[in-house]
Amino acid sequence: MVFKLFLGLAATLAVSTAAVAQPASDPNRLFADSRLVVRDRFSDEIVGKGPDLVLIPGLASSRATWKATAERLKGHYRLHLIQIAGFAGEPARGNAAGEVLVPTAEAIDAYLVQQKLTPATIVGHSLGGTTTLYISEQHPEHVRKAMMVDSLPWLAALMAPPGTTRAQIEAQMGRMRDMMNAQAGKPMTADQLEPQMAQMSKAKDTRHRVAEWGVASDRTVVARAMYEDTMLDLGPGLATLKTPMVLLYPDYVPLGMPAAAAKSRYEAAYAPARTVSVRMVTDSAHFIMLDNPAAFDAELDAFLAKK
Repeated sequence: MVFKLFLGLAATLAVSTAAVAQPASDPNRLFADSRLVVRDRFSDEIVGKGPDLVLIPGLASSRATWKATAERLKGHYRLHLIQIAGFAGEPARGNAAGEVLVPTAEAIDAYLVQQKLTPATIVGHSLGGTTTLYISEQHPEHVRKAMMVDSLPWLAALMAPPGTTRAQIEAQMGRMRDMMNAQAGKPMTADQLEPQMAQMSKAKDTRHRVAEWGVASDRTVVARAMYEDTMLDLGPGLATLKTPMVLLYPDYVPLGMPAAAAKSRYEAAYAPARTVSVRMVTDSAHFIMLDNPAAFDAELDAFLAKK
């Protein structure tokens, strides 16, 4: 199911406009009283007072993924709302060419160290979860604890029938990346793209919002990030992972998947990780925090309460 999200997004962005005019103000700024720090590969909108909490959105997503969470928590935490360069209207800057995922993860980690935010508490959704897991594996001393929301250690494993080699998967994903880059495409609206977002959420308004983020994203950045997120295998590092982590995953029941299928898939993926607690959120799809906010809030609060 998660891999199909990437297929849908790839199809969407392959026919989207290649560039989007940027407004004078940051299109992803959520709070008038926030402070915005802009770096080469990401920006950080800082709001609230209290212990620091870092939130990272997913592929082609805005930091607005976390808006309701930020509104609820900013009276108790100083929130760092990350926005990846090239996604959802954020100019591509350092992500305009070359690799995206690992250099961005390393840049975020360096920023956390520079700003004396380490050991950090991090929450990441989808590709943001991949980023969170990468930092936790590569720089364990920099992460106090972390939560991943619908993210897998090796996404490509979902698409591979038995006997498929890594080289074959890499070739298939490379063709998809190249297709997204090569097609000049035609302008499309979020209304036209929304049907292709059906697996992102059970809610029409969320699917429309995700489609708007996709339209506003830099297609080449998304193509490269999608390829890298699919091919990056963080599975070998799970057994030695020391960071306390929670993995929230959706049951996908609103989209027709049996809950047992989701359960077996995610639990198997994280079985080698002794420090990762795997927890299902019912009545939700990929954007758990928007599909079932009450359950997500409860899980997040429990995670934050643990020392």
